[in-house]
Amino acid sequence: MASHQESRPRNLAIGAFGEKVVGTYLETRGAVIIDRNWRIREGEIDIVAELSNGVIAFVEVKTRSSMAFGHPLEAISSAKAHRLQRLALGWMATHSRFGQEYQIDCVSVLVGNDESHTIEYRANVL
Repeated sequence: MASHQESRPRNLAIGAFGEKVVGTYLETRGAVIIDRNWRIREGEIDIVAELSNGVIAFVEVKTRSSMAFGHPLEAISSAKAHRLQRLALGWMATHSRFGQEYQIDCVSVLVGNDESHTIEYRANVL
């Protein structure tokens, strides 16, 4: 069994892969990626994109290599949802985007050993 320190680089690589896949998914649907891994003290937003309809999407990506610990979106607790809302407002304020319509999206990426993957995209969930 791998120790926590040994599994961390693999988890980071899986997470980065998921964020890359979701970025490509959004771009093929006409979105423009504005920011990736935007961070302030309270936390991080994985992807900020402007959708083809002008709406800003704050995208939380949860990537897993299996469902052994449940569905990836189950990792978004009530506290995490509230943090995402505060982070979205923080981004809007920092980038002078108040008044622009926005939404918070959550995406599950399941990755196979061969990097095959499935995406479950849930728009405007919070």
